[in-house]
Amino acid sequence: MASVSRHFCIHGHFYQPPREDPWLGRILIEPSAAPMRHWNERIVAESYGPMGWAHRLGDGGKILEICNCYEWISFNVGPTLMHWLERNEPAVYARILEADAASLARWGHGNAIAQVYHHVIMPLASPLDKALEVAWAVADFEKRFNRKPEGMWLAESAADDASLQALADAGMDYVILSPHQARAVAGPGEDFTPVSGGNFDVTRPYRVDLASGASMAVFFYHAPLSQAVAFERLLENGDTFWNRINDSAPGGLLTLATDGETYGHHFPFGEMALAHVLAQGRDARDGLGLTNPGAYLAENPPAWRVALHEPSSWSCAHGVERWRSDCGCKDGGHPDWNQKWRAPLRKALADAKAALDAHFFAAGKACFKDPEAALLAYGRVLADKDAAISFAEDHISGGASAADTAWKLLTMQEQALAAFASCAWFFDDISRIEPVNAMTFMWRAMELALKTDGPDVRGAFRETLSLAVSNKPEEGTGADILKNRVLPRQQDAAALCLLALVLLDIEGCLPGEGGEAEFIWPAFAVSVRVAAVQNGDVRVLRGTARCGTPLEKGGAPLAWTWHAPRIDGLPTAVFDAGGVTVTLPDGTEQTRCFGEMPRHTRDYVALRFVEAARKKGAGAAAASARHVLCLMDEWEESQTSMPYAWDWTTFAPHLLAACVLDASAPDAKRARVLHFCRSMELPPLLYEQAARMVRKAVLAALAEEKPDWPRITGWVVRAGEYLPQTNLWAVRNAYWQLPETNDPGKRILGEALGFA
Repeated sequence: MASVSRHFCIHGHFYQPPREDPWLGRILIEPSAAPMRHWNERIVAESYGPMGWAHRLGDGGKILEICNCYEWISFNVGPTLMHWLERNEPAVYARILEADAASLARWGHGNAIAQVYHHVIMPLASPLDKALEVAWAVADFEKRFNRKPEGMWLAESAADDASLQALADAGMDYVILSPHQARAVAGPGEDFTPVSGGNFDVTRPYRVDLASGASMAVFFYHAPLSQAVAFERLLENGDTFWNRINDSAPGGLLTLATDGETYGHHFPFGEMALAHVLAQGRDARDGLGLTNPGAYLAENPPAWRVALHEPSSWSCAHGVERWRSDCGCKDGGHPDWNQKWRAPLRKALADAKAALDAHFFAAGKACFKDPEAALLAYGRVLADKDAAISFAEDHISGGASAADTAWKLLTMQEQALAAFASCAWFFDDISRIEPVNAMTFMWRAMELALKTDGPDVRGAFRETLSLAVSNKPEEGTGADILKNRVLPRQQDAAALCLLALVLLDIEGCLPGEGGEAEFIWPAFAVSVRVAAVQNGDVRVLRGTARCGTPLEKGGAPLAWTWHAPRIDGLPTAVFDAGGVTVTLPDGTEQTRCFGEMPRHTRDYVALRFVEAARKKGAGAAAASARHVLCLMDEWEESQTSMPYAWDWTTFAPHLLAACVLDASAPDAKRARVLHFCRSMELPPLLYEQAARMVRKAVLAALAEEKPDWPRITGWVVRAGEYLPQTNLWAVRNAYWQLPETNDPGKRILGEALGFA
């Protein structure tokens, strides 16, 4: 490797706003993200996953290597996103952790830095919320990366003295900011010189002195290059990307700041261009090598000082007005719209949060040893539910009832903070999903305040929102959006019982008479006991239930009655009939059926029905497909389809998969299947269904202790011949991570998969 005389670092900001339903803690269906269930899934598939397995190609399009880009870039991943990845995308999550460990071993400083917990605009946050966002972020980082963070990403790089002080108090060494946030710079022993527009040396670290006497190191990113990555299609060619970096790096540390969605989601295959650049830096091409800010800072403490515009950010020319006023900064899609709604939305949320804070400290005296210490330490539990027992021993006082109140109060605070995620104000109108989500999180927080004998501030919340006028006349005001979009999403006891009972039934886990079961979402749990079952065309079940967060153990049970029609062994989606009636401990009755539930909840249950039906029939269909394949014969003269083609159509994906997976079938039989499928003009989704079956089989075979290389190679070759729609990206990744072996069968499979 060549010697390194210059350094560069590409920082990736990986973040998704909180999308979870605040009652369940699970992301429900977002139709605009189709064919995925929601946008977290889609962005992971298009960007965050490919970043962990970026295919670097050589001559003839052959794969030279599969690069874990996280191992060679500086990065932050939002804590709420990491929490979701851990539960839902463990392979991507593990890839990120592995990358930080590898960089720590290489440079003595890991690539990962922390991020303020909910992506709130820190200069606009209260002193309490600043402290919570930082403390919870540090707790999350330490749990996942098993070390203390050295730096922290500020949402939208929004900074002021108090925000940087909160980071300094938590032990952070540095932040990354936009050069436009610098007001003046000073060399050693010199007075400050005003700067603007980034017209100063951004390749050196600077020190910002805080009012308290503390200081913070600042790295400024290279604005033109970062802009080119985001908006100027620099990722279309890896060598062009490298040349631009090389030409812009005179010395010191050249830093780029990029959005993680850029690689793949905004620019398909952008991660491949990044992998090419990282490979050049890894080999110190032209004397330009890679490092990360922590490693560079350890060797190059800041000798220069900087004074910042306060408050300032990277995406608002007016400081932080984009998140509280009609400053003119917007996404550009609606030039005739205004953003006067931002101020009342901010005020409604801030006023509600102030009332909830006061309630937390007043009510917390009876259930916490020290309410503020408990709240700051709650990040341990957010990062790891297994820490709840030790947390309770350290911070909660009183019996079971006091403990349940404590958990509700803590959840109240977390939900209220989630309402301040920056995206609620970033775009053009209050009717978008981001402001709607912000209102929903706060509504859930206010509900929890009522459940803990707190004040009812919902009326004032509505009144302030009525001053926020949408640019869409049909949407009305924020109060109208609250009524039409938020309140229907509210999950009361009857709705939660109905969801739990139906989902238990779908999964075959609903107990019989006298039995008990529990359905647990990340944020809520329903324990049901079935007391009586009356069978018939419409089943009538009766029982009791306990509802609450998974950490709550007490509470009085409620009684329920469920009318549950049944068809062919599966419960029907009772949109027009049936439903649950719940009797609360105080004698109040609630009745809910699916027809009253919001769309995203109905879509969520509908998909669970579809998945259950698929799982029930998939095994039998796959087993019979190979036999059906062997029975297929040539078509007679003038025949244009199969008799009862509609039944064959639903079976077609299994036949297509059998064409690939059944080595014994004659090629003529496979050709007839393809002929039939083409004649029927099958929709692409049926081909994709077959491709998923093939991919699942190949991955399972590769995971065996002793893979059958010839069999797998045959599958890969036939997939290219008979089912070219099969995306083998995950298969190639799995192959790359297999242990080294001299077995020629493995080499032949690699060639079939496109490896050099």
